[in-house]
Amino acid sequence: MNIHQAKTHLSQLLQEVEQGQDVVIARSGVPIARLVAWQAPAQPVAAPGAMRGQIQLGDDFEAPLDGLFEALR
Repeated sequence: MNIHQAKTHLSQLLQEVEQGQDVVIARSGVPIARLVAWQAPAQPVAAPGAMRGQIQLGDDFEAPLDGLFEALR
């Protein structure tokens, strides 16, 4: 689809994109852009140490787990 057609039919093109189609826009027959459905970016993984000072371990963190597995039987 050329640029002029795309400008004239933008609402229709957006409906097509919502339905899962990709739309290629061209200038003088040369593709220059592609309309695709929006996808939210994935949640980035925090860098190691990013929560330093925000997490506290209990005093018994390293305490033995004796009896824990027996209690689950």
